Amino acid sequence: MPPRLRSALSAALIAVSCLLVPFGALAAWAAYGLADTGRYVTAMAPLAADPDVREAVADTVGDGILREVDQRMHVRPLEGSVTPFVHDAVRSFTQTRAFRIAWDTGNRVTHDAVLRALREDAGSGAADAGPVTVDLAPVTAQVKQQLADDHITLAERIPVEHTVVPVLEAHEVAPLRKGFHVLEVAGFWCPVAAVVFAVAGIALAVHRRRAIVATALGTALGGGLLALALVVGRGLTLDGLADGVSRPAAGAVYDALTGTLRTASWLLIGLGLAVALTALLTRRLRSSRPARRRRGSAAPTPADAPEPSRARV
Repeated sequence: MPPRLRSALSAALIAVSCLLVPFGALAAWAAYGLADTGRYVTAMAPLAADPDVREAVADTVGDGILREVDQRMHVRPLEGSVTPFVHDAVRSFTQTRAFRIAWDTGNRVTHDAVLRALREDAGSGAADAGPVTVDLAPVTAQVKQQLADDHITLAERIPVEHTVVPVLEAHEVAPLRKGFHVLEVAGFWCPVAAVVFAVAGIALAVHRRRAIVATALGTALGGGLLALALVVGRGLTLDGLADGVSRPAAGAVYDALTGTLRTASWLLIGLGLAVALTALLTRRLRSSRPARRRRGSAAPTPADAPEPSRARV
């Protein structure tokens, strides 16, 4: 194969490999990070102590309690005086261990329900897909048990009712299901294809050291683009929130979910720069060794000129 054609094919393979790096990391994170219930609950667990999240929970739960009281007891004239008390009570509950247990249990139940719906047969259409709902009875049972362990006298009177809460509408399930199946396939094959293209590009290159440096720098650039995409995605997510949703709480949730992906982007940047720097340094060291050898060796002494013979004279 001519050297120009080899260089062109090598550059094309390395470019495709570097383009697949950020997409492969994103797909693998979505398919194997968010899709794992244990990892999801572990990532969301620290948010139970986040002040913005606790404040958002206190406002949401407090408003829900006041709405239920107003519908059942019709005490609207007393709503102004009862509202601060209810919100303070819920805010105090968010600082207890029972709230942390309820937070982890609620996240686990919700994640299991959504994941079960997304992993169903993708051949079912949107008409066959029903809404995704969550039963809050396990959460209530966990809270009741924790309050009973803390010797709260009224804990035994808490009713454990099967309260169904909608999570996803029926028309949202089918598109999300297809996208999830695509992410599962891309999460495995994109990283594998990136590695194969990079190895093939380096093996086909005429100057392999330059190909290694180009691949490493392209990987670092892909990691930088991934980090930039996370920042842009955070802004777009917060800008697209509905009215009444706490932006600080949503930002904390976004940061918790994308923490692994953000770490992966910095690892790609560091690994790419380290490999490129190592390849450049080893090249300079090898090129400097022959020069040192030439400087250290003694120059050959010129041979004495022969005396002219009579014929030459």
